[in-house]
Amino acid sequence: MSAYESKAWLQYYPEWTPHTLDYGDTTLLDIYDNNLAINADKPATYFFGKTQTYTELDRQVRRAAAGLRAFGVREGDRVAIVAPNAPQTVAAFYAVLKLGATVVLHNPLYTAHELESLFQDHGARVAISWDKTASTLEKLRATTPLETVVSINMIDAMPTVQRLALRTPFLKSTREQLTGDAPNTVPWDTLIGNAIGGDGSDVKSPESITKDSIALILYTSGTTGKPKGAQLSHGNLFANILQGKAWVPGLGDQPERMLAALPFFHAYGLTMNLTLAQLIGGELVLLPKPQIPLIMGLMKKHTPTWIPGVPTLYERIVEAAEKDSVEIKGVRAAFSGASTLPVQTVEKWEEYTAGRLVEGYGLTECSPIIVGNPMSDDRRPGYVGIPFPDTDIRIANPDNLDETMPDGQEGEVLARGPQVFKGYFNNAEATDAAFHDGWFRTGDLGIMEEDGFVRLVSRIKEIIITGGFNVYPGEVEEVLRTHPAIDDVAVVGRPRSDGSEDVVACIDLADGAALDPEGLKEFCRERLTRYKVPRTFYHFESLAKDQMGKIRRREVQEDLIKRLEAEKK
Repeated sequence: MSAYESKAWLQYYPEWTPHTLDYGDTTLLDIYDNNLAINADKPATYFFGKTQTYTELDRQVRRAAAGLRAFGVREGDRVAIVAPNAPQTVAAFYAVLKLGATVVLHNPLYTAHELESLFQDHGARVAISWDKTASTLEKLRATTPLETVVSINMIDAMPTVQRLALRTPFLKSTREQLTGDAPNTVPWDTLIGNAIGGDGSDVKSPESITKDSIALILYTSGTTGKPKGAQLSHGNLFANILQGKAWVPGLGDQPERMLAALPFFHAYGLTMNLTLAQLIGGELVLLPKPQIPLIMGLMKKHTPTWIPGVPTLYERIVEAAEKDSVEIKGVRAAFSGASTLPVQTVEKWEEYTAGRLVEGYGLTECSPIIVGNPMSDDRRPGYVGIPFPDTDIRIANPDNLDETMPDGQEGEVLARGPQVFKGYFNNAEATDAAFHDGWFRTGDLGIMEEDGFVRLVSRIKEIIITGGFNVYPGEVEEVLRTHPAIDDVAVVGRPRSDGSEDVVACIDLADGAALDPEGLKEFCRERLTRYKVPRTFYHFESLAKDQMGKIRRREVQEDLIKRLEAEKK
């Protein structure tokens, strides 16, 4: 009997993690209302020193919901949020849900080129945007259904002293990084004012909203680079935070300060902070960017107890603590994802914090976590862990997905559980391709040992993970192929020592063209978010292709690595 069939991993569940959980018919609106009833006076958000309670947050949520209702938002509509982590973003998220509508989250640094097809797909008529992104969204009005843009000025959510300081000429450059002009938009303070929707006291969530109602759409891609909107239901998102709470000992049993440095538009940052906070009554310590100086300031003055992150974040925090002799004890638990967590990072982190750090694995379509290392002495370095409660993981033969591979042999990782989505928005074909007989195909190759621990081997989808973000090669290649100097291109990951990768482009130049790395970077920056822009451009006389002429990215990556190793000698 295989480890999958016997659920061998259950032997490693610590006493605080039940084998199965009761999810009921709970929605995110249920946990919101329950939290407000029991934690009304507890701090909900902390932003550069300014705190608001859950009662104060609810006041903004209701007023924003009333304002959106006045703009015609109804149950089932989609509302886009294109903003960094800020108190207004938190309120906007729950205001949309209050109306029974669906939130669509986007990276506020995306270009109009990147956002246009997404807005055409989901059809949101209303967007709530960081004011610095308003000019980007303005370009979408003519080509998408977008009509109304509500603009958020993050400075408005800061303490009075900082707001006044940012008005001085001395801090002009800092102010320009945080806010910008947003003509033709409705300011957030106007949305939540009395003139548009009133105080929202009459806002009542539709009774028809159930655990199967879609709460959120997050766009993710495959190797084709064509984004697909993963629809996550209230039940999917609730299941994952309930599983997470059961995984981490004592989470929420005492006041929690939750470092929200991971962006909410990423499934990991959303679940580990924005929705989890409502379940445990935690205080969201919000940062618009995960900058180490800002994080270290928090470590000194307002130490978080819960830090979800990526390996490089933990490494940089420890480096800064060592360099500046900063005390970072008090972080009780940390959960890492996105790339392999080095053993030395775990050891140093736990030495400095006296807390636990483990890694896990998941995907946007799974809300996102399906596997985690136990937060006990049974965790295993080099492995992503064991399945979450009520989650089945099976290693299938890639050539015959009905066949489960023997323990210890690699195959495609398949998953099923209450956190797994039902399908992509407006894309039945992609939905069908994502599942096999009720199992979600992760597209990753992995091994399950005979005791149930899972280790990842490689990514079938060839996603590049850089700085905790997913970069889809096809999307970058599509942009580069429009450049006249490029005949063909393969975008691959260049391995880094911390387990992540740099995005690089291997290019076959057009006849007579010269390699111009800076020009190519600038070309990409106009069309892609900065983290997708290749760090380096390598000229290849020819790129590895199959018999049909299709580029073999994996072989190109191997050729590049051999070339780099040869250059070191």
